[in-house]
Amino acid sequence: MSDIKINELLSQIRSISSQVQPNINVKHDNNEVTNFSSVLKTSIDKVNDQQMMSSDLAKRFEQGDSSVELSRVMVEMQKARVSFEAVKQVRNQLVTAYQEVMRMPV
Repeated sequence: MSDIKINELLSQIRSISSQVQPNINVKHDNNEVTNFSSVLKTSIDKVNDQQMMSSDLAKRFEQGDSSVELSRVMVEMQKARVSFEAVKQVRNQLVTAYQEVMRMPV
């Protein structure tokens, strides 16, 4: 067994963590405070809107709508794919960070 006393170690960790509380809120120039979860939700909503718009454009093009050009459909579909890939990478990084924290010895 180790000579380290668990309770003393935990109290030291707690005191250090209370001093280094992470600030997950972002202040803007107009003193508006935004937290991480609202930024993430807004980003996911924008990706969803982008995918819905590209899907709608594709459907309209397939139905023969003359106001929708193929190049616009392709560009919007590519934008939706890239934005989805970006959100997926953020999710993967969050999962990796969570797994790293869970592997930390207490």
